[in-house]
Amino acid sequence: MSFLAENWPVLRDAFLTTLSLALLSGLLSLVLGTVLVAMRVSPVAPLRGLATFYVEVFRNTPLTVVFFFLVFGIVQIDLSFPSRFIAAVSALSLYTAAFVAEALRSGINAVPPGQAEAARALGLDFRQTLRQVVLPQAFRTVVPPLGNVWIALAKNTSIAAGFAVSDLTAALTRLSNANADELALVFAAIVVGYLVITLPSAALFRLLERRVAIVR
Repeated sequence: MSFLAENWPVLRDAFLTTLSLALLSGLLSLVLGTVLVAMRVSPVAPLRGLATFYVEVFRNTPLTVVFFFLVFGIVQIDLSFPSRFIAAVSALSLYTAAFVAEALRSGINAVPPGQAEAARALGLDFRQTLRQVVLPQAFRTVVPPLGNVWIALAKNTSIAAGFAVSDLTAALTRLSNANADELALVFAAIVVGYLVITLPSAALFRLLERRVAIVR
């Protein structure tokens, strides 16, 4: 245990970096994913096409490739991020937003068509119907899938270690290389760090699912 105590600052900072990556990327991907799904169900064909293109491209592109492009690729066109952390948040957000959009689209499809028809009969336009009637019900329906997307995002933050972001996976590499005899202990500490994020999140989403469940 003395080894963990000696390296506590490294583990603490790595955990906070991973948690920050997950929280910021989760929030941004939720916002972007909501915009994308609104575009996908829009009556405007170009918006539907653009959103569909975005979702299909990012869903079928490895996250590592997205990281590589945002960290090294955009430099070729004279663009760059202020830090690798911001680049990592951007990569995770852009990638995860596609999965959020698909989860929300399944929720929208689960809303009875009569709900939208009733809203239009009351004089609501598309944006009002989507914002006030359809999306609130869709979000309540897709709490479990969104929970799965969030947990996958938390684990996907590990890819940032390969791009000079000092997260938990980077700490694992650093400490195991410097202390080969303590490899098992380092590995266990890093696993616990990820579990501290994912297990409470899973429990929270289960609680939220029960609280907002729609009785049909």
